[in-house]
Amino acid sequence: MPTMASVVVTGVGLVTALGKNRESTWQALLSGATGVRPLTLFDATGYRSQMAAQVDVVSLELSGIPEKARRHASRASLMALAAAQEALRQADLHPSFGASWPVVFGGGAAGLFEAEGFFAHRLRKGPKARGLTEFLEVPQDVVADRVALAWGLSGERLTITTACSSSTLAVGVGAARVAAGEADVVVAGGADALCRLTFAGFNSLRAVDPEPAKPFDRRRQGLSLGEGAAVLILEDETHARRRGAKPLARILGYGVTNDAFHMTQPEPTGTAWARTVRAALDAAQLAPEDVGYINAHGTGTEQNDPAECAAYLQVFGDRLAKIPVSSVKGAVGHCLCAAGGIEAAITVLALNRGLLPPTANFQEPDPACPLDPIPGTARQQQVEVALSSSFAFGGNSAVLVLGRA
Repeated sequence: MPTMASVVVTGVGLVTALGKNRESTWQALLSGATGVRPLTLFDATGYRSQMAAQVDVVSLELSGIPEKARRHASRASLMALAAAQEALRQADLHPSFGASWPVVFGGGAAGLFEAEGFFAHRLRKGPKARGLTEFLEVPQDVVADRVALAWGLSGERLTITTACSSSTLAVGVGAARVAAGEADVVVAGGADALCRLTFAGFNSLRAVDPEPAKPFDRRRQGLSLGEGAAVLILEDETHARRRGAKPLARILGYGVTNDAFHMTQPEPTGTAWARTVRAALDAAQLAPEDVGYINAHGTGTEQNDPAECAAYLQVFGDRLAKIPVSSVKGAVGHCLCAAGGIEAAITVLALNRGLLPPTANFQEPDPACPLDPIPGTARQQQVEVALSSSFAFGGNSAVLVLGRA
């Protein structure tokens, strides 16, 4: 893997249930607020949980997006377009039509919510029912296509689907493209949207909390599903400085592993996830003592949180108690294939602004999770190196190492 010392982040775009853009999400996150509320997108009566972190898609800022890129777009695509527009504006990048910048995205449900509506309409109205356009956004790669179409980007379009580590890996792969000299700029991130299928699936697994999720808390009962999008503009540092751009953070390395332990359950000893963390640190040519903050996977399920803490204990030992470790999933929900991108973007902001986001809803420590979860509100603390961890279904794990610019 090529060294990533020259890969910087020059723009960040965020869409979450906490806010329609980067700043509204960030300010709400710092206050310890939660975007997990009663679900209104569809009827959740009868499920274990009726709560989710739902985005107000109608309020998104899309005025600068060409109409052809928005036409018949799914919720996932609209969130991705809004995040990409915000990230490009912050980076002060205005691509000319045909620019060969790659678009690397983590893909999940894409337009499945709209397809569910199409099939319901078809069942009611019969074979003569119209509305086939709602079915066209089902392929997971359509979201990246929409982003490329909006700015006329002709470079590689890559969609990665490794469950909840998808967009973490997308950022890592995008950074590797820059580090290898294959591109000066990469648009990387992910988007995922709520739909009936995933909501029913996680409820059937009894993996959801009837109340807003409480990562690392002794009272936790499961995760809260969410939706959203994040885009990071990854750029060669020389290219960025030549045009006067100010880097927000650096991508120092990433690790990716698969333990194939179980389709949904984590490997309980943490050994598999510890291997991912070590792989990321090795790629960044750093030691465990260099890490000053961890943006954890922190889903809030009974099995996941202790396994994650066990992994960190294997890597960091007694020093773990001195490393702030927070999860944002109690605030923005578990956004599935977009989760890692959202958390990477938040980690970039934390490094850039010297503020570490809290773990929303945390109140009671769990002896199985002996760490500092930053309870309450944000903590002012400047760190040089941070991890953003994603430990997904099927043993698909990815960890990013980010550094202060």
